[in-house]
Amino acid sequence: MSRIKIDLPENFTFSTTIPIRITDINYGGHTGNDTILSIIHEARIQFLKSKGYTEMEFAGTGMIMADVGIEFKSELFYGDVVMASVAVANISKISFDVYYKLEKESGEKKILVAAAKTGMVCYDYKIKKIASIPEEAKKNLQQITG
Repeated sequence: MSRIKIDLPENFTFSTTIPIRITDINYGGHTGNDTILSIIHEARIQFLKSKGYTEMEFAGTGMIMADVGIEFKSELFYGDVVMASVAVANISKISFDVYYKLEKESGEKKILVAAAKTGMVCYDYKIKKIASIPEEAKKNLQQITG
């Protein structure tokens, strides 16, 4: 069986810390895959907020997640703090990819917990149709990606 492989970009333009709560722990005693998806969602929301946007107000349109890929690397436990780094790439007329690097500290080392990518598509919620990335948002994304 082939595995998902996320090729992370070299540069990440945003990072935040997210603590693991007791409610994030599953029956296996660690975070479940649903928690990792929630963490990347939180990281994306914080990233957008830092740029003055939300998923519902992206310079005049909304956005919707079209796809997600997660490569699990290490466990997270109650009390761990995740450093979530975010980068944007592959900007097109209607969509862009958001990459996530989730790490935790163990002593002096950073350990990769997960690598992820979400495909974000601009979406007009009023008419329920895919929309173009607004020019303002596109310029801001291009500045972030270099």
